[in-house]
Order: sequence, then C-alpha cells, then structure tokens
Amino acid sequence: MSCFTFLKVMMILFNLAIVIGGGVLLGIGIWVSVDSSSFLHIFGPLSSSVLQFVNVGYLLIAIGAVLFVLGFLGCCGAQKESKCLLIMFFSIVLIIFIIEVAAAVVALVYTSLAETILQGTVVQLLKNEYNKTSDITTVWDTTMNNLKCCGLSNYTDFTDSYYTTHHLGLYPPFCCKNSNPCNATTAESSDVPGCFPQLLSEIRKNAGVVGGVAAGICALEIAAMAVAMYLYCGLDEK
Repeated sequence: MSCFTFLKVMMILFNLAIVIGGGVLLGIGIWVSVDSSSFLHIFGPLSSSVLQFVNVGYLLIAIGAVLFVLGFLGCCGAQKESKCLLIMFFSIVLIIFIIEVAAAVVALVYTSLAETILQGTVVQLLKNEYNKTSDITTVWDTTMNNLKCCGLSNYTDFTDSYYTTHHLGLYPPFCCKNSNPCNATTAESSDVPGCFPQLLSEIRKNAGVVGGVAAGICALEIAAMAVAMYLYCGLDEK
C-alpha cells in the first residue's frame, strides 16, 4: 500500500468519525434545547455554570452541524479524489483554526474586558428573561439553589427586572436568608453573595481539562490540514 493510499484511507476513516461525532453533538444539542433540566440533573453544577454564559443547546447544534458538513467534505473529497472538496475541507479547517487561535489570544490578553462584557450581557439576560423564559429560569434557579447565591453580582441584578415587576417588587427567595417575603430591604440585610465569583471558580477548576482538549483538537486540525494538502498535491502526480 502506497503512502497516498494509506493517507486516503485514514482521511476517510477520520472524517467518518467526525460525521458521527457531529451527528451525536446535534442530537445532544437538540436534547439540551428541549429538556435543559435533565442536562442539569445529569451533569451537575458545572453544567449550570456553563449555561449561564452560553446557550449550550444552540452551541452544540451549531458545532455539530459544522462538524457534520466538514466530515462529509473530507470523506467525500478523499473517496472521490476531488481537489475541489479537499481544498474546501482544508480552507474550512484553516478558518476554524485561525478563529480558535484568535479567541485564545483575546481571552488571555483581554480577560478583564471579556469578563466585564460578559457580566453586562448576562445581567441584561437575567433582568429580561428570568421567570419569563423557562430554560433560563430553570438554569438560574438550579445555580442559585446549589451555590447559595443571588443574581450575578448580587440582589440588585433583579432591580426593575421582569421578576420584580410581576411580583409586586419582591425579589427571588434565594436573595434572602430565611425571609418571606423577600423585598429590597431584607435582601440588602441578608447580603447573599452573587453567583459570578463561584461560577468562575467552577469553570476554572476544569480549565486544565478544557485546555488539554483544546490542544488536542488543534493538533488534529493541523494533522487534518496536512493530510488534505498532501492528498490535494498528490492528485496532480497521479
């Protein structure tokens, strides 16, 4: 078996795995979007931490769809020995790789700015959607109950929110210690901490695992691009 044939077979098998993985992520994304409470129950506090910052369901659907298309291009490109499909595969992987590197640089260099923007975005989501959208309400209820916290920064995140407007100025019970009803005065005296520091702590505990997975993905992307380009150039010699 020649080197070209071996790499062609490996390319097909590798991209079949990507197609299957993309399909699995699509299924999980749909499941999370439809039934986030089960996702929270199975994966615990970390899942609720992540769900504060990104809509995991839609994110997984998007990633699954991209992987499915990418795997299809790579598999068909190698099988049919199509230069067009191979160069499309190479280009998409290269774009994804550049985006990942850029995101990593931004996250490292502008950590404080990213956190500020993130806080502003999540607080607005909390004010407008808590107790209005069932998925967001379930995620926040689980988080505040498990971490014994209130809002992202503190109880003031609920001031003039959808919740207080529709509950005669009252705050969620998580914002008060043994107080019913929970109004602004009792919430201030209870001094229940915000969830943001604890959420960051939960995420940072798993930073090593996330970093290792990211490094592995980057290595696979580089290998995939190298093989795709080798096959592309090899077709000219056939």
